[in-house]
Amino acid sequence: MHLAAYFPGVNNTTVWADPRSESQIDFSSFEHLARTAERGRFDFFFLAEGLRLREHNGLIHDLDVVGRPESLTLLNALAAVTDRLGLAATVNATFNEPYELARRLATLDHLSEGRAAWNVVTSSDAFTGENFRRGGYLDRADRYTRAAEFVATARELWDSWTPDGHSRPFAHSGRHFTVSGEFTVPRSPQGHPVVIQAGDSDEGREFAASAADIIFTRHGTPEAGRVFYADVKARLEKYGRRPADLKIMPGVTFVLGDTDAEAQENASEIRRQQVSPQNALLALEQVWGRDLSAYDPDGPLPEIDPDPDSALVQGRVRHEDPFVVAARWRAVSEAKGLSIRQTVIETTARQSFIGSPQSVAAELSAFVAGGAADGFILVPHLTPGGLDDFVDRVVPLLQERGVFRSEYTGSTLRSHLGLAEPVWKG
Repeated sequence: MHLAAYFPGVNNTTVWADPRSESQIDFSSFEHLARTAERGRFDFFFLAEGLRLREHNGLIHDLDVVGRPESLTLLNALAAVTDRLGLAATVNATFNEPYELARRLATLDHLSEGRAAWNVVTSSDAFTGENFRRGGYLDRADRYTRAAEFVATARELWDSWTPDGHSRPFAHSGRHFTVSGEFTVPRSPQGHPVVIQAGDSDEGREFAASAADIIFTRHGTPEAGRVFYADVKARLEKYGRRPADLKIMPGVTFVLGDTDAEAQENASEIRRQQVSPQNALLALEQVWGRDLSAYDPDGPLPEIDPDPDSALVQGRVRHEDPFVVAARWRAVSEAKGLSIRQTVIETTARQSFIGSPQSVAAELSAFVAGGAADGFILVPHLTPGGLDDFVDRVVPLLQERGVFRSEYTGSTLRSHLGLAEPVWKG
């Protein structure tokens, strides 16, 4: 089993009202979570990205008001206070350029002695693009073609130094990039940084099968996980790859208790904190695309239909048709007699694994053994101490089961993941 730790920041999983919650900006928070993950012998530490503060009804979204620092800068600092933990940065392939980003990633790989990873994301969002010189110029259909060429170009740059330390000129000419010159950073200890991909569309799955080492998914149930796992693994053969060459790791949450019943009580309380009356209306407005501030969060869902062309919410990706989501929420609300807040709590449940440490260890093991994942990216609900109990109480049980390492056996992220070093293409 592979395990990674996601830093909980500007998202609706994090519970900021908890007195144990601390800064999402101070370096001490990042250091605490990273050191905890390394103490638990995790594969890597994972940072998300936000290139623009999200807006809701023309105002900065509440969860974004204190901002989000740049991932690679943070990971370079964390490289100095960790020894074995992989360091994964989410960096956009739409609003960056191959030479500059390949150089920054290669630098992190050297400073960390082979522990760098790049989560490749794309965007066709003109709202985010306004922060950049070219703005929202990229058609949605071109996101993955640019990303695929971006990754291929970065790998050409990383391969422009020979394994024995000699630099050679590079030249690339393609649809999106024409670059040439000499790369400034020698080949890194693990050959190339590990590449992660997080898209769930058909194009995203195909891109992952062709170019990624890890795919970060949203499929947190065994049934959905098995379907996704089988689909993506089946795509690898056409690219000359084996199933072991791509690790599938869903992002999941967890809630622990001394007993399963106590864990369920804890999970219910966490959900109430995550979905305050105000957050319930915000979640409703994100689906409906309308100002619903006049509605009572303890009252029924609105009878009006969503506005699919709304610009009420900016900077947030819609994964589903709002009419489909609204119909599903109405069905749940009517069947169970739920208010707006209760419906949001019921339909947007975040805790994937709830139970005693023994129960959670057993469920995680069964998930992997059943062919639904190769491991998990854990998303705690507290910053920065939300991983502590898992490392102290669940990891030892996974180790006793023989499904998770007791010690690191290598020094690079590729060695942790069981991935071969890329063959040098001279």
